[in-house]
Amino acid sequence: MPRMTAARAAVEILKREGVTHAFGVPGAAINPFYKALQAGGGIDHTLARHVEGASHMAEGYTRTNPGNIGVCIGTSGPAGTDMITGLYSAIGDSIPILCITGQAPTSVIHKEDFQAVDIASIAGPVTKAATTVLEAAQVPGVFQQAFHLMRSGRPGPVLIDLPIDVQLTEIEFDPETYEPLPVYKPAATRAQIEKAISLLLESERPVVVAGGGVISADASDLLVEFAEITNTPVIPTLMGWGALPDDHDLNAGMVGVQTSHRYGNANFLESDFVLGIGNRWANRHTGYKLDVYTQGRKFVHVDIEPTQIGKIFAPDYGIASDAKAALELFVTVAKELKAVGRLPDRSEWVASTQERKATLQRRTHFDNVPMKPQRVYEEMNKAFGPETRYVTTIGLSQIAGAQMLHVYKPRHWINCGQAGPLGWTIPAALGVAKADPEAQVVALSGDYDFQFMIEELAVGAQHRIPYVHVLVNNAYLGLIRQAQIGLDINFQVNLEFENQNSPELGVYGVDHVKVAEGLGCKAIRVTEPDQLLPAFEEAKKLAAEYRVPVVVEAILERVTNISMSKTMDISDISEFEELATEPGHAPTAIKALRV
Repeated sequence: MPRMTAARAAVEILKREGVTHAFGVPGAAINPFYKALQAGGGIDHTLARHVEGASHMAEGYTRTNPGNIGVCIGTSGPAGTDMITGLYSAIGDSIPILCITGQAPTSVIHKEDFQAVDIASIAGPVTKAATTVLEAAQVPGVFQQAFHLMRSGRPGPVLIDLPIDVQLTEIEFDPETYEPLPVYKPAATRAQIEKAISLLLESERPVVVAGGGVISADASDLLVEFAEITNTPVIPTLMGWGALPDDHDLNAGMVGVQTSHRYGNANFLESDFVLGIGNRWANRHTGYKLDVYTQGRKFVHVDIEPTQIGKIFAPDYGIASDAKAALELFVTVAKELKAVGRLPDRSEWVASTQERKATLQRRTHFDNVPMKPQRVYEEMNKAFGPETRYVTTIGLSQIAGAQMLHVYKPRHWINCGQAGPLGWTIPAALGVAKADPEAQVVALSGDYDFQFMIEELAVGAQHRIPYVHVLVNNAYLGLIRQAQIGLDINFQVNLEFENQNSPELGVYGVDHVKVAEGLGCKAIRVTEPDQLLPAFEEAKKLAAEYRVPVVVEAILERVTNISMSKTMDISDISEFEELATEPGHAPTAIKALRV
C-alpha cells in the first residue's frame, strides 16, 4: 500500500473529485498542505490578498459552471474566521465550496496556542459540516464525505480543519483506487407530478416561479421546455435569473420589493396559481406582507430540501425533489397530456403578460450631468451582449442593475442573494473569470462595495485575470441612505470629502482611478452620459490587451432613489423617477415600449 502524508492524500483526493483550481493564502499552520499541493501538481492556485477574498473567489468559481466546486485555503486562527463570511454567503445560496484551514498541533489546540481557535464550532452554523480532523488516518474519509455532502441534497459548503501534525503524519492511502461516494438527491414520483399538474390544469392564470435550484440542477432547458409545452409564463427569482432568456415570450419578469420589474409584479398579482421550483420564497421576492403575495393563489412548491417546504408559508402541495428530476417528469407528463388534447389554451393569459411587459417600463434615458444611474445600465445593455456574465452583490447598484439589465442564459447573472456582503463583487468576479477565461465578465459595484476588498484587484493584475468592472460612484451608502428615509435620518452614510491629492474630484473623495492603477489595473473615469458607451468599448479592448481588470467609474448624481417598496409590499412599489411614457425613454428595454 502506498504511504504518503495525510496532506498529500488530501490533495490527491481533490484531484480525483474534479478539483483543478484553488484560491487561498498560505501560512505556517497550512504550509504542509501547500507543500503537498506543489508536489502533487494538477491544481492551479490563485494567491488572494485577503482570505475572505479567497472564499468569495471560490464562490464565483463554483457559480460559473455546473459541477464546479471552488476550494479556498487558509492557515489557522484568523484565516478561518475571515472565511466565515464566504461560508455564510455560500450556504445562503446553496453553493458548494470547500474551505480548508490549518490548525495548531493537536496536543496544544486546547492550550490557547498561537492562532488556535475552534473554527469547526464557529463554522458549524454556516456549513453542511465543519470538522477538525484529529486522526491522520481519517483525512481521506473526511474529504470523501465532504464532497458527498456538498453535492447531495441541497448543495452547500463544508469546512475541513487540519492540525499541522495531522497534515505531516504519513498514512496508508492508494489514490489509484479512490472513488467518490454516490451523490444523493431526492426525486419526485410520477404520482406527485401528476398531482401538481392537475392543480395547474385547474387554474386560469398560472405562473412558474423558477429559483436558483433550477440553475444549480442544470435544468434550465427542461424548465423552458415545460413552459413551452404548457404555455405557462415564467417568473425567475433573482437567483434564477437567466433560467430562460429575458426576451422569451413566456418570461413574465421578476417579482419583488426591490429587484423587480413593474410588469413582473403586475403579472404575478394577476395570477391564480404558482408552481415554485427550486426557490425559497425569499423576502425580497415575496415582501413581508405574505397575505398580499399568497391571497387568491394556490401554490405548489418543489424543493430539494424537505424542510424548506412550508418554512415561509404552507403551500397547497409540496414535493421534495431535485429540480432536474422533477422537471424531467413535468415534461414527460405534459407531453402526454398535450398529445391527448388535455392542455388548456393559455394564449390569452400569455398575451396579457407580454402586453404588460411592453407597457409597464421604467425610464432609463436621462441626459443629466452628473449622471443618473439609469443611463449607465442603458449603455451597458448596448455594450455588453447576451454572452456577458454579470457579477454583483448588494446595494442600489445591484437593485437598479436587476431592474434594467438583461440576462439571457443561466449562470450569466452571478449574484450573492441571501448574504449580500459588501466587498463580494471583486473577488467573485475574479473567480468567475478564472472559471471561464474566454467569457466577457462584467462586475457591477457601488463605491462602497468596491472599496471593501479593493486590494483583490491586485490578484487580477498578478495572475492576469481580465474582466470589466463598472463602478457607479455617488460617494454615498445609497441603499442605506434610502432605507433611512422612513426614519427621517441621513446619518453616517455620506462618504464625501475633498481629496487633497485629486481636487478635480470635488467632494467624491476616493480617487478610484489612481487606486486601481496603483494595483496594476487599468481604469477610466466617465462624467458625462455620452462617454459611457465609448468607455465600455475601450475597457473591453484594454482588458483583452493587458489581461488585467479594467475599471470604468461612472460619476453619478449624489442622490438617486431607485424604485422599491417602502412597506415591503409587492403591490406598493414607490417609483421615485418619472416612468417611461415614450419609446425614447427606454431605448434598450427588452420590448419596445407600447404607448
